[in-house]
Amino acid sequence: MSQDPEMAARVWHGMRTLVLDRHDRRKEVCEALDMSFIRAKALRYLVDRPMTMRQLAGTLATDPPYTTLVVDDLVRRGLVVREVHPEDRRQKIVAITPEGARAAGRAEAILREPPPPLRDLDPADLATLDRIIAMLMT
Repeated sequence: MSQDPEMAARVWHGMRTLVLDRHDRRKEVCEALDMSFIRAKALRYLVDRPMTMRQLAGTLATDPPYTTLVVDDLVRRGLVVREVHPEDRRQKIVAITPEGARAAGRAEAILREPPPPLRDLDPADLATLDRIIAMLMT
């Protein structure tokens, strides 16, 4: 546990501000793909593997009716296909198309681009930050 809860709160606030306020890339993704961020997020998850509608709703933390609207739009755009589950015909599986994978790749490239303040850090400071973040991720 942190020895200084106020410092931990200050650091957390700084990280959130840096990522979500000052260098939020979600708007850039939306403009590049001409879609809402939740749709881009769905594509990014579906690149890894097809999912049932229920799994996708859980992964996106959206309710099933909204997930259906998201998937319907992605189907209309030719970015995903909805198929009958091979083991349970009552379920649908959503799978990404090659065009959808390209869109997901474009979104991921935008999101992975580090902001200038991070790119401009001294290499030793960047290495320290990398080590700390890796430790926090475990």
